[in-house]
Amino acid sequence: MRFRGRARSGGSNAPAAPPPAEPAGPPPALVIDALGRKCPIPIIMLADRIREVPVGEVIAVLADDAAARTDVPAWCRMKSQDFVREETLPQGGWGFHIRRTY
Repeated sequence: MRFRGRARSGGSNAPAAPPPAEPAGPPPALVIDALGRKCPIPIIMLADRIREVPVGEVIAVLADDAAARTDVPAWCRMKSQDFVREETLPQGGWGFHIRRTY
């Protein structure tokens, strides 16, 4: 059955290629290891240490508490810092990359 508005591809039955991985970018100037700590500790550690890096540099916060997935981006919005990206860590947890703006 053909549906209106859908075009058939050129006969290839090969699966679609996965989207390209997001470029990692330069390594962070500072890595804060908050693995094993519950929120809000990762946020407190970030707020305490963000002034250690120059404006424009990136800080990575490593955390495995699921609350950090919402708390870190929310803190960035509240403090006008740039939330660059979130990456899944191979050992579990996430790496949150934040660019210092002021």
